[in-house]
Amino acid sequence: MDGMAILTPIPPSIPWYIRVFYGIPVLGWIARDLAFGSRDHIYYALVLLLSCWTMAIMSFGLVAVYLPMVFAVPVCFLVLILLTVGK
Repeated sequence: MDGMAILTPIPPSIPWYIRVFYGIPVLGWIARDLAFGSRDHIYYALVLLLSCWTMAIMSFGLVAVYLPMVFAVPVCFLVLILLTVGK
């Protein structure tokens, strides 16, 4: 066992704004574990994301199914623009 998120060490060379982000209670702990923890933590984060999405679907219904797709539209537009520009 490699420890919990709170105990995952942060290298001192990390900028202050990233250290502040890693200090956010839940989101920062998950990000810190993904950045500096074991390789298995990505699978735990994916299971957490899928579980939260399933609970949202059970609570809010069809709206929760389509919400990730609505959030993906700006990302898709950005990818299309970057592809047409040639970057």
